[in-house]
Amino acid sequence: MAVRGIRGATSVDTDTRAAILAATRELLQEIIRVNTLDCFEDIASIFFTTTPDLVATFPAEAARELGMNQVPLLCASEIAVNGRMPQCIRVLLHVNTERPQCEIVHVYLREAKKLRPDIHSAQ
Repeated sequence: MAVRGIRGATSVDTDTRAAILAATRELLQEIIRVNTLDCFEDIASIFFTTTPDLVATFPAEAARELGMNQVPLLCASEIAVNGRMPQCIRVLLHVNTERPQCEIVHVYLREAKKLRPDIHSAQ
């Protein structure tokens, strides 16, 4: 079985705990839905990043709220690149799967759709 990476990103309008958790839950639920991840056991780990202007909470809390209590989670801050999208939450799931890379669906929501206009799910 291979380990595949699933990428995604979303954005928030305000740096509040509620906004960060709601956006992260929405993103994770959509990644799970479109990639048919029926079992959290298949998720090897999840790496979250936020832009430096988001400090109200850890996005990983949203994964715990969804029941990912055994999945290793890690949060970090993105590097502060001038002119880049503010208030952005990014995620990289490492998933054990038999599916080939070409069948993995990456998900970009809200303003983060602008990050990857080349990816169909970002449309």
